[in-house]
Amino acid sequence: MSKPILQLKDASIFQGESLILKNINIEINKGEFVYLIGKTGTGKSSFMKTLYADLPLKEGEGHIVDFDLKNLKEKDIPYLRRKLGVVFQDFKLLTDRTVNDNLLFVLKATGWKDRTEMDKRVEAVLAKVDMKTKGFKFPHELSGGEQQRVAIARALLNDPELILADEPTGNLDPQTSIEVMEVLQDINKNGNTILMATHDYALLLKYPSKTLKCDENEVYEVVQRKS
Repeated sequence: MSKPILQLKDASIFQGESLILKNINIEINKGEFVYLIGKTGTGKSSFMKTLYADLPLKEGEGHIVDFDLKNLKEKDIPYLRRKLGVVFQDFKLLTDRTVNDNLLFVLKATGWKDRTEMDKRVEAVLAKVDMKTKGFKFPHELSGGEQQRVAIARALLNDPELILADEPTGNLDPQTSIEVMEVLQDINKNGNTILMATHDYALLLKYPSKTLKCDENEVYEVVQRKS
């Protein structure tokens, strides 16, 4: 039996005092590619934020990459985040640094010391997203799709057990969305577990996979109809 990489039991998610999602019972196992869908405002982002400890889990049980979300201490949050790769809709790249320096910055911040090892790691993750030749460029010199590839490379730096992608194609045109999706599919085939929030239903049709839906304050698995 593979051990779940993410497990929530009777969990409720709050933003301040407001209940956003209740009675969440889900499991994600190693190597899965899982979508999180739902209309804007149904709690997808709050769900993601709880997983990387931006929002505390106040009710129920939650375990993610061997961390207990309910009893997570402030000092443990950086260690949790090292085991997660987070990809945001708006890239969040540092505009005053080159691609390479963006990635080196993250490695330094997460405790890497050996410059040769760091350079090797940067080169390896850029190769994975087909951006090896663009390391010297600044973010503004890249297209949206290229910036998102760099953001995915950044998420891979510490070889995360789980990648949380929050609307990674939200700011991209359909063709670029497919290119970014292909990168994520390849990474998943290499064994990385991915949870991707999206409202792009075209991607779900093109790349069907396990799907969770946020609706009416709940999160549940959608059973795919076989065509």
